[in-house]
Amino acid sequence: MKKQLLLFICILFITSCGVKQTRNLLTSGNYDEAIDNAVYNLRSNKDKKGNQDYVYLLEEAFAKAKERDLNLLNLLEQEKNPANLEKIFNTYIQLDNRQEKIKPLLPLKFIKEGKNAKFPFDNYNKQIAESKNALSQFLYTNSVALLKSSDKKQIKKAYDDLEYLNQINPNYNNTLQLQQEALNKGRYYVNVALRNQTNMVIPVALQNDLLNFNTFGMNDKWIVYHNTFQNKTEYDYQIIVNFKAINITPEQIKEKEFVKEKIIKDGLKDLLDKNGKQLKDSLGKVIKVDNLKTIVIQIKEFNQFKACQITANVDYVDYKNKQVLHSFPLASESVFRNDYATYKGDKRATEEAYYSYFNRKLVPFPSNEQMIYDAGEDLKVRLKDIFTKNKISN
Repeated sequence: MKKQLLLFICILFITSCGVKQTRNLLTSGNYDEAIDNAVYNLRSNKDKKGNQDYVYLLEEAFAKAKERDLNLLNLLEQEKNPANLEKIFNTYIQLDNRQEKIKPLLPLKFIKEGKNAKFPFDNYNKQIAESKNALSQFLYTNSVALLKSSDKKQIKKAYDDLEYLNQINPNYNNTLQLQQEALNKGRYYVNVALRNQTNMVIPVALQNDLLNFNTFGMNDKWIVYHNTFQNKTEYDYQIIVNFKAINITPEQIKEKEFVKEKIIKDGLKDLLDKNGKQLKDSLGKVIKVDNLKTIVIQIKEFNQFKACQITANVDYVDYKNKQVLHSFPLASESVFRNDYATYKGDKRATEEAYYSYFNRKLVPFPSNEQMIYDAGEDLKVRLKDIFTKNKISN
């Protein structure tokens, strides 16, 4: 009984919170949110006595939402401003969708009054069709006018309007053909070039990677990148990766030699007195102690080292007037290091962590070309970061 009572109290509390929230939405003018709350709670059991508050709130919220939308439509239609056509169309859609949301719940009863809640529905099909046609004609005419502009931002707006037109009124006139025209005229074309101002050869594989914009995730329907000039293409921008310097250090092998000592336990030995006699415990057994001894290791350590540093600039250029719009520094490096060692003596005299050095050997130094390519791998990551953060504005 206690569990049932507790469950009932919890349900009552949750219900009261839901009603309070719905009432607050209603009084604050969020009519459609209040309607959504009420519909959600009535959907499971619309005839439940505990859900009566939702019926009252739903009737009131629907009436107020409808009144507000009709008043807005009256104002918008009287203004006769083409800019209002989209709002008019969407408001009629909203009026119709609101009715469709409530219809499955009808009839909804007021148990105490013994009557049904009132939801005066209207047929908005004519108004929806008329407002959609008016909006479609406006979007189409306006887009055709925008397509005559030389401003690519205006052409992109035409594309967006045509895309919306095709959503609300598929295949209206030649919308798809105009969309493709807008796409072709509104695209930005960018040439990407690499310039080597150093006295070093940049590996071909690295050049190809740096000029492959697919690897940078830069694909965009409004921006087309070319790493070679295409005939009959009017370029808007050029991105130039200028290699300023490539510095490679000489191959270095450094040596150092050192000795380590360590006292270790080497079994047990008899404990002797100052005269060299064995000492015994109370039971007559010889006393044993740790046998300590000093071990020594002589280590010769070798450190192989070679490094490559690349510095460059990434210039964003207005192709038509050749003006540099932005310039970003770019730097990267690759480091080759190999540490190994040889020893004489007892290796237990040094730390176990050092043992791995004894298993290594001298290895061939990487070529200059490999060092440049390895630095280029890091360079690609940094270059992608520049491209991502400073994408051509469209």
